[in-house]
Amino acid sequence: MLPAYSGSSPHDDPKAGRTLSTRLDHRNPLVFDTHELGRRPGALQRISRTVDAPRDLGVAGVIGVPEGAPVEIELRLESVMEGVLVTGTARASAEGECVRCLEPVELELDADFQEMFSYPDSDDRGRSKAVADDEAEDDESMIPLEDGMFDLEPVLRDAVVLALPMQPVCREGCAGLCAECGTNLNENPDHHHDAVDIRWAALQGLAGSLGTDEKDNMSDAASGVDEKQEK
Repeated sequence: MLPAYSGSSPHDDPKAGRTLSTRLDHRNPLVFDTHELGRRPGALQRISRTVDAPRDLGVAGVIGVPEGAPVEIELRLESVMEGVLVTGTARASAEGECVRCLEPVELELDADFQEMFSYPDSDDRGRSKAVADDEAEDDESMIPLEDGMFDLEPVLRDAVVLALPMQPVCREGCAGLCAECGTNLNENPDHHHDAVDIRWAALQGLAGSLGTDEKDNMSDAASGVDEKQEK
């Protein structure tokens, strides 16, 4: 883990005596310091860190990494002319609910990501104004470094959301719930409801309130209707 940046690093900004004005807190485990790269193109640094998952890391109401759960982060920092290219992987356990049977779901998550963090004065480092203007549109997609530090949390959130299933299931062949009564069909594969002919549903309800003789008469009437339909 990198030591906390105190503002007196030998790789600090050449403007001596300036006061740090960054809004990033180096004590935040998701904030990383790039000063060891020294703004030397080609310089590499590898960082391994385990952090507590921030709030709402995932797909809201569907699946995500619980707040405070461990997230293992592997980073590769590469210094380039424009800034620092960060490539990494985050590993964690995500929890959610099966969209078919509503049972708990847990899965191991590997989220890969890559992001360019640019130097604030990269346009002044040996590039002409014309070249800078031509690359302005590309630069808009870069996140600026702040006093040599960057916050990985927004990148981590995007990577986790893309790596998670939008409709998680407990198993590939999950049968889900009975649409009529909510019975879990994985636990009761033979569960079913007898189909009722809607043409006789009203008569059956009426038959429940009639006496035996009246039921026999209704049965005979129904048989007569069936015979006519067959003819």
